[in-house]
Amino acid sequence: MNGTNGSARRSFKLMIVDDSNIMRRRIERSQQFDEARADRYGRQNGLEALELFRKADPDVVTMDLTMPQMDGIECISKLVELKPAIRILVISALADKATAVEAMEKGANGFLNKPFTDRQLNEAIADLIRE
Repeated sequence: MNGTNGSARRSFKLMIVDDSNIMRRRIERSQQFDEARADRYGRQNGLEALELFRKADPDVVTMDLTMPQMDGIECISKLVELKPAIRILVISALADKATAVEAMEKGANGFLNKPFTDRQLNEAIADLIRE
């Protein structure tokens, strides 16, 4: 999915991994994606994400942690094995410090707590693509 973030003004491919359709749509809308391609990289769980990751080669991934079939922590590890330079932003309601530390140890680059504002999301993604 190509998106341009208002503060970054850079085109990038984003894969959104979240079991909530509402959350996937919200992230898509906040990133000003081409509506015709908005569904292309949204996935409901870690197994689907891995399958598509190999084909789509995204630049940035937003990752929920609690999902069916494969959780976000395990998926992060596998994505980093496939592409060590991948930028991963965890977006989760699991806000305890231990969870965030574990995600970062596995290879995540940022952590955003749910609920969040569009501005917080845009800033977090802009930070990832600037690094």
